[in-house]
Amino acid sequence: MRIRKAFLAAMAGALALVTGLTAPAHAGVTTAPAAAPDAPAVHGRAAYLLDASSGETLLDKDGTERMPIASLTKTMTAYVVLQTARPTDVVRISADDVAYAEDGGGTTADLRPGDRLTVGELLYGLMLPSGADAAHALARAYGPGVRGFVARMNATARALGMNDTHYVNADGLPTPGGDGYSTARDQAVLAAKALRVPLIKEVAGTQRHHLDATREHRSYSWRNTNRLLGTPGAIGLKTGFTRAAGYCLAFAGESDGRMLVGILLDESVSSRRFSTAEALLSWGSARQSA
Repeated sequence: MRIRKAFLAAMAGALALVTGLTAPAHAGVTTAPAAAPDAPAVHGRAAYLLDASSGETLLDKDGTERMPIASLTKTMTAYVVLQTARPTDVVRISADDVAYAEDGGGTTADLRPGDRLTVGELLYGLMLPSGADAAHALARAYGPGVRGFVARMNATARALGMNDTHYVNADGLPTPGGDGYSTARDQAVLAAKALRVPLIKEVAGTQRHHLDATREHRSYSWRNTNRLLGTPGAIGLKTGFTRAAGYCLAFAGESDGRMLVGILLDESVSSRRFSTAEALLSWGSARQSA
């Protein structure tokens, strides 16, 4: 399903940031029926669609059920990093950063030990190829230390009203001590807040990013794993997958000055999360324009 004309027209105003939710983030969220009769089919275990400008919940399918969220975790990583770091700050990639991603079986940005990259560039490595090595480097640098950074992630979740969320690392990979967890509702709240940060919005909406080699680092080319991008009006946000979490997607689009954000968790078919997200954005836009 293509996004309707009213949704496409929003591209002219895509640079305007919506007012969004205020912390505690749940305070402005209004409830809606779990599902509307005309809503698109959602095959994943949980889903949530939110009008970020008004706080109105448009769709809620088991939105408060706790479950693993895989690499959607990295949205919080980016959000927490930018609370203290400047995009021009430089982080040196360590052998531990690279080994962590490789040993954990996570997706990587193929970072090389010794390279020095700015925070802004590392965010592309974090969000586009979903680099666990980039997540580890950022967490190590801005915790200070990975454990300290994860504590900051959880403190930020509490401050945003994400009371059904617990992070155990900065990347969403399974750990021997158990996975972290969140809910579709909590992740929608985070998505609405994160997309108010201009750099996160820019990075998450980028399909490809290339870095030429310099004296500080070798060359890099990253492609976004989010296949929803390229659909007119879509602006991000993050993909995720582990065996425990299934295929996940945090997505967003703008229409007539309004931002819609949505979450799909534990979908069994990778491609279907993107077509479902597109259908939900189209349906949500039509609903809000009626």
